[in-house]
This record gives sequence, C-alpha cells and structure tokens, in this order.
Amino acid sequence: MADNLLVPPTDLPVPQDDGACDHLRGMQVPAISLQATSGVTVNLAQEGAPWVVVYCYPRTGRPGQELPGGADAWNAIPGARGCSPQSCAYRDHYSELQALGATVYGLSTQDSDYQKEAAERLELPFPLLSDAQLAFAQALRLPTFSFAGLDLIKRLTLIIRAGRIEEVFYPVFPSDSDAGHVVAWLSTHQDK
Repeated sequence: MADNLLVPPTDLPVPQDDGACDHLRGMQVPAISLQATSGVTVNLAQEGAPWVVVYCYPRTGRPGQELPGGADAWNAIPGARGCSPQSCAYRDHYSELQALGATVYGLSTQDSDYQKEAAERLELPFPLLSDAQLAFAQALRLPTFSFAGLDLIKRLTLIIRAGRIEEVFYPVFPSDSDAGHVVAWLSTHQDK
C-alpha cells in the first residue's frame, strides 16, 4: 500500500448531513464502560471534567496494510477516510483543549489492542476508547455503516458536560478541521 494515511486524497466525497445525529443534543450519556488504550475502563457518564470531547471515527489504518475493501472503495465512502489526520489534529490542539477544561477521547469500534498501535504511532496524549461491541453507539443511536464485514461508526464529535451531550458536530469534514472547530466552540461556551 503506497497510500499515506496522514494525508487524505484531495478528491474525497463530502458527507451530507442525513439527520442521523439530530436527536443527540440534550441526551444523557449512557453509563457504559469502555476499554481505553491507557489500560483502564472509562465510563463517560461519570467523567468529571468540565467538558468531555469524544470524537468518533470509523477506523484508523496501519502503515503498509490495505484499507478495508481497498483504497479506492474506502475512499469512495463519504466521510470514511481521514481518521489518522483527525487524531493528529486533536493531538496538535490538545494543550488548547486542556486549557479550556476539556478531556479528550477518540472512539471507534476497533478493539483496544488495535487502537494501541495507532495511539503509540501517532503519539496521542489522550486515550482511544473501544466500542467493539457497539454498546455505546447503539445506546445513543449513533449513525453507523457496515463495510467489508466491519460495523463502523460514522465520523462525529460529541461535546459532553456533566454527563449530558451539549453539542454534536456531524458530519465532520474534512476530518482534520474537527479539533479546531471544537476549540472555537468551547472558547465561546466557557461561561455557560
């Protein structure tokens, strides 16, 4: 595979808002324990930080391994490509997010062992959470898709305060712009 996972192609199809996240604002986060790449389990409903940012992504690729279904098929799915650039953007904005009182998590349906490789390779200063059984996604009715035998969460971002979803970004495109949008949103909501 000669594809660079950190630089998405410039001709990716743009995902459209299909309304699949319209129900999320104001919902309580379910009390579900998720395995983190840090080795602990995390219950987002009990997270005590002033703000919790959970960016959901389909799956990170690995250097030298073919993308699910092949690069052309994967790239043709609106919003599928760009998980590593999204994670890197959160890494690069991490100190700003912390300064705004936010704890950051990435979340996908990949198992924690698979996620650990990405977290280490991309030098992420925050954990990735595994929803391999889709318990969290199903409890919130998050938009998902199936491809190449995999059940995956569509790219979206939840901003949570005191166990309740305050804001949702969906669809997220381009993926590496997400962290900057979250920083801007949190900057204007500090007094609320």
